[in-house]
Amino acid sequence: MNQFELRYGDKTVPVDLSAAKSVTVLKEKEIAAIEDLNASFLQAVEQDCINSRPLKELVLPGDQVTIVISDITRFWMRQDKICTLLVDYLHNLGIAYHDMAVLVALGTHRPQSVEELKQLAGEETYAKVQVVNHDCMAENLVDVGVTPMGTRVLVNPLAVGRKVILIGGTVHHLMAGFGGGRKSILPGICAKSTINQNHIHSLSPDQPRSNPLIGMGRLEENPIDRDMNDAAALVNPVFGINIVVNSQSRHCRLLCGHWKSAWEESCRVVQQVMGLPIPQKADMVVVSCGGYPKDINLYQAVKSLLNAAQAVKDGGQIVFLAECREGGGAPAFFSWIESLKKGSLDADLRADFSIAGYIFYACCEVIARSQVLMLTQIDPQTAAQMGMQAVCTPGELAAKLDAAGKDVYVMPSGGSVVPFVME
Repeated sequence: MNQFELRYGDKTVPVDLSAAKSVTVLKEKEIAAIEDLNASFLQAVEQDCINSRPLKELVLPGDQVTIVISDITRFWMRQDKICTLLVDYLHNLGIAYHDMAVLVALGTHRPQSVEELKQLAGEETYAKVQVVNHDCMAENLVDVGVTPMGTRVLVNPLAVGRKVILIGGTVHHLMAGFGGGRKSILPGICAKSTINQNHIHSLSPDQPRSNPLIGMGRLEENPIDRDMNDAAALVNPVFGINIVVNSQSRHCRLLCGHWKSAWEESCRVVQQVMGLPIPQKADMVVVSCGGYPKDINLYQAVKSLLNAAQAVKDGGQIVFLAECREGGGAPAFFSWIESLKKGSLDADLRADFSIAGYIFYACCEVIARSQVLMLTQIDPQTAAQMGMQAVCTPGELAAKLDAAGKDVYVMPSGGSVVPFVME
């Protein structure tokens, strides 16, 4: 009883919680997968449009169209299938292939290789239309105005003077409340300077901490979300296609229509399915990322740690299973450990803000509030510098894990569930 096999890399790890006072498994609610994606797509863009006319009335022969999609870090939402359907649909409406472009919303991420571009847009799409990476440092970015919060918005030229359609997956997001929607514009296809102006609102304006107005699932009064919406309004996309997937990366809902209204509806669906109300926080949370590739490195695995942190009491313990065969991941993430060791993390991040730096910052905030015992391939000394206790084998984990008399939550797919204490 209360014996678990949790995913770790390519295998599973036994976790014995038989001595616990109580054990509750936190997992996403069931949501039916779409069986006929083509039929669902047609219904979503023609009959069920949210606060919008059907797509076929918004795009006409002779129009130039830019389709904005996410990069390889979001490939789990299988946007390639939707992109392929959309390109064929637009062509049937009379839009020439040479008048279409697929723009990968990289934000500040690295460019995608040719093979990755084919993967993201779909092989058929890549063969028919222009598929290009956004470059946040390009010299030809276009100034479309300033948001009420003072963010100067510079965007990819393919988003100006053309009809823009957004394809994105909606998920909870640490800073913006929810991903998808307007994030395809900012940070997706904006200048690095624009992105930094927006994302600096992640930090409290007057204390060395995160801004209390941001957080997963939080949109009301969230300055990052508000600024992103204002930036997207300057581009004014003609249509939005919002994808909701389950933890197996199967499409479950397509919510289409006005770029903002349809996305907001997708947020409500995601909150209903992935947002899990809990009566109170627990003494211990045992969380797995769900195995490879979700735990390929710490940068990717951190989402599960951050989700688990929402369910553990201050001073409680998080048992974190993340193989991290590639270590910390991008140097832009793990390099912030030098600022942490010097005690200048907050000051350094404010001076040279980056998304990877903020995720590292948020991770350190979680570790400071709890005890983190991590099963991982990351060097224990490196983990210790961040304040975590790391072990490298399931046997070591079993020897150190003490659930006796504790109320425990288990999260088998930590990146797919966001716990919220019921008000």
